[in-house]
Amino acid sequence: MNFLTLENITKSYGEKILFQNISLRIDKGQKIGLIAKNGTGKTTLMRVIAGKEGAEGENAKILLRKDIRIGWLDQEPYFSPELDVLGAVLDPSNPLVRVVERYEHALAHPEKTAELQEAIALMDLNDAWSFEAKVKETLFRFRMEDFEQKIKNLSGGQQKRLALVKILLEEPDFLILDEPTNHLDVEMIEWLEEYLQQPGITLFMVTHDRYFLENVCDNIIELEGGQLRRYSGSYSDYLEKKALREEVEATTYERQNKLLKRELEWVRRSPQARTTKAKARVDAYFNKKEANDALKKKPEELTLHVKENWMGSKVVELHNISKSFGEKKLLENFTYKFKRKERIGIVGPNGSGKSTFLQILTGALPPDTGKVVIGDTIIFGHYRQEGIQLKEDKRVIDAVRDIADYIPLEKGKELSAAQLLERFLFTRPQQQVYVSQLSGGERRRLYLLTVLMKNPNFLILDEPTNDLDVLTLQVLEDFLEDFPGCLVVVTHDRYFMDRLVDHLFVFEGNGKIKDFNGTYAEYRALKRAEAVSSNSGSTKQSPPSALLPPPSTLTNTERNEMKKLEKELAALESRKKEILEKFNTADLGAEEATRLSAELGKLQDDLDGKEMRWLELSEK
Repeated sequence: MNFLTLENITKSYGEKILFQNISLRIDKGQKIGLIAKNGTGKTTLMRVIAGKEGAEGENAKILLRKDIRIGWLDQEPYFSPELDVLGAVLDPSNPLVRVVERYEHALAHPEKTAELQEAIALMDLNDAWSFEAKVKETLFRFRMEDFEQKIKNLSGGQQKRLALVKILLEEPDFLILDEPTNHLDVEMIEWLEEYLQQPGITLFMVTHDRYFLENVCDNIIELEGGQLRRYSGSYSDYLEKKALREEVEATTYERQNKLLKRELEWVRRSPQARTTKAKARVDAYFNKKEANDALKKKPEELTLHVKENWMGSKVVELHNISKSFGEKKLLENFTYKFKRKERIGIVGPNGSGKSTFLQILTGALPPDTGKVVIGDTIIFGHYRQEGIQLKEDKRVIDAVRDIADYIPLEKGKELSAAQLLERFLFTRPQQQVYVSQLSGGERRRLYLLTVLMKNPNFLILDEPTNDLDVLTLQVLEDFLEDFPGCLVVVTHDRYFMDRLVDHLFVFEGNGKIKDFNGTYAEYRALKRAEAVSSNSGSTKQSPPSALLPPPSTLTNTERNEMKKLEKELAALESRKKEILEKFNTADLGAEEATRLSAELGKLQDDLDGKEMRWLELSEK
């Protein structure tokens, strides 16, 4: 079943043509990933597909199946700032939504017992428990636990996650996602990856996460030179087929070039008497040569052999550092001495203190206790998540020259600002563009350039992959593999982490940091093995957390029963804990002890019975 067809679509801004006369067909169940350089029209193409922008061209056609619903995830979604989290993700036109909203708000104010009882009755009457469980599960999955928090108090990353939750709850027929993995931690990414692999989902997306592309997509589309090329298969299939195509083009170029050289020899030998015919041959030659030169692509490589700043024996030392914000403990008595040329990755859930750790590491933020010792020869280069503010009215070349006109290279050579920009894929015409005209990814690339051009010997990259295209990431990784100094990377991009680091700091929460000597892939494999071992060694299952969806084979009645059992089991476990704590008090009388003992016995019987029923349902 065809969902969308584009025919002869053109889009331009001023004199810049983003794409011209392109065509595309998307059928039900296909999962397509779009790859292109920043600034070449990825987001514009997605907006055309989503119906957010029109197309140009006399013969342009956009044919969208009328009975399908589209879910569009923008890079910078917008919500009304006065809405709360729950109101932002729920569609007010759905009658169940009003019932669930009323129930959740009543739960937030349990002192109003009458309102809570009425809300529960409405939930029962409308059979809304399954929907409520799904809403909660999805919000919890993406760390959105305060349902009454106002949008105006959320960060940009939280709003992006909220927009993704809204789309998943709406279950549209056709998903269009612009960088869905930005601002997600690894657990969220892996859950989303598994969700999107479902055969019934139709997907068109842009992402820089190459593992995500590999595991989810069955088609890759490349936007290059204003044209689309389609490759069937996964991301690895795309790489193989693209390499083969370029090899064929290179062979064709060489063969055509030999023919053109013979043509040129004839042109040069042409007698002046045959002016008209000679001129026709000359014109034909240059037309052929121009077409052939188009086959020969100049490889755009980011090679930057800057002069290495010497690093002494003392690098950076952390001695028993601790840091808290209010009651939230981020670091507790952490000690480590960095060695020369170390490559360390930092992983952990959002909000666990990774960015705070980097600020302490560079001396930008003091620890509450402990000491940071930075070697005299250390020059930090710190690429921050939030980026830097560049003057919008400056041209790209001038923004770079404000930092430095030249940077030193090996063997006493220098590289000018313009040459440096070319190495970072900014052509001479692009260097004359104003900063305000750059795409988000181009701004990130420019910011990265300004960090590296200071020639650091201790490089810190905090989420460097966000908003960078796959092609830029490839050349950045090539550069970083040869970087001679210390490298510390915070990223949720599993491919980027696996390729560059061989040592991890794992932020486990509550101030604990695990020092893991190995790659990220090795760490994830170890965690999975531990999980399997833990599950197989347990003779008694525990009720799942609220984050796990109910089994798909259950009926609605059984699913509701299972959800109710989980709530009852949680309440019984809580009461059991209270009773056991009372037994530990010194002033517990004999009569009270007898009463509590009887209650505990009955409570344990209830627990066993309900757990047995939960197990029966879970096995289905």
